[in-house]
Amino acid sequence: MADVIVVGGGAAGLVAAWRAATLGYRVLLLEANGRLGVKLRISGGGKCNVTHEGPPKAVLAAFAKDQARFLRASLYAFDSAAVVDLLRREGVPTYVRENGRVFPLDRPGSAAAVVSAFETLVRRAGVEIRTGVRVTGLRGGAPRMEGVETETGTLRAAQIILATGGASYPETGTRGEVLEWLRALGVPVQPWFPALAPIPLEHPRPAWEGVALRGGDLRLAAGREGRRLAAFAGDLLFTRAGLSGPAALDLSQAVERVRRAGPAWLTYAVRSGPPEAVETELQRESTTHPRLQAATWLGRHLPERLVAPLLDEAGVEPALRMNGLSRDARRSLAALVTALPLGAPRAVPLARGEVSAGGVTLAGVDPRTLLLRGWENLRVCGELLDLDGPVGGYNLQAAFSTGYAAGSLS
Repeated sequence: MADVIVVGGGAAGLVAAWRAATLGYRVLLLEANGRLGVKLRISGGGKCNVTHEGPPKAVLAAFAKDQARFLRASLYAFDSAAVVDLLRREGVPTYVRENGRVFPLDRPGSAAAVVSAFETLVRRAGVEIRTGVRVTGLRGGAPRMEGVETETGTLRAAQIILATGGASYPETGTRGEVLEWLRALGVPVQPWFPALAPIPLEHPRPAWEGVALRGGDLRLAAGREGRRLAAFAGDLLFTRAGLSGPAALDLSQAVERVRRAGPAWLTYAVRSGPPEAVETELQRESTTHPRLQAATWLGRHLPERLVAPLLDEAGVEPALRMNGLSRDARRSLAALVTALPLGAPRAVPLARGEVSAGGVTLAGVDPRTLLLRGWENLRVCGELLDLDGPVGGYNLQAAFSTGYAAGSLS
């Protein structure tokens, strides 16, 4: 009989198991997949954005207020600097990009190197690892959990830590079924919801696949003529089915909530400010650069591949010069750079999100110990919690920090 069973060998589970073992506990780590850290291995396209640089206060500022309050204790106990230092000591140096995102040094298999570092830590600490073991249920009732059920029998331990992840990327083993088991035990939970996912469009533009829009704002409105409901500054990438890139991922949860409630409409602004200001600029160009063509002007703001089709849709001749622009043409050009229409979204896929929103309600968990309230020996951590930060390494840091807190068994 182990002292501690950790269910889930991802980011949170690996740290939880390592931390508990370093404190002298006999730890059994169970992973349903044939190897550890499957989702970690594919994160960031295999590059693995491990954390975000900055002191805990700065990292917490990226989360919603209730989530930041919950994360405060665990993040101060095991912050981004601690993660970077741990990886460095295991031979995985990192670097910081201009946007504060921390990655292992660019080289083949960098995400796998992160997993290998954590696996080495876990094994060195004496953790017993069993891969290919799927937990099929929980055994016990409040206030004490007796153990976990597997396909081959019951495993018992004095302490149980659940680090089973969310419901995105089910091919990596994160099916989210543990949430229903906890609900049946009376634990307050929120249903899984898509987050940090690509956004499919009702009318995608497959011919634009691979084209990126940079330095602008992705905006969400309640229908084509509705009021603006949300926006996110960041780059956008056209895909065959719709939209991806940081702006789309960060706005995806809001997009899906609005879409389920009624009409939703997306635009992208490469120019800030009202369209009237751009119209005034165009009118001024008719005097200062009268022979400047409409296509040349638009190409200063949007990728070349989009210029001709957008002008065609707007009914503006590409060769039309500034001194020949009608008022309607100026209005059309201004609209393309201040509110490029992307269209109505389709259902955002839960399975394709980098993380999933929902999970165990934060109010039902002690933020210092990660114990479920009303339980003496059942802890939850990582994406199983109702936590979802923006793109940029914040969610992995939350997993590392909550795993560390759960494994401290305080």
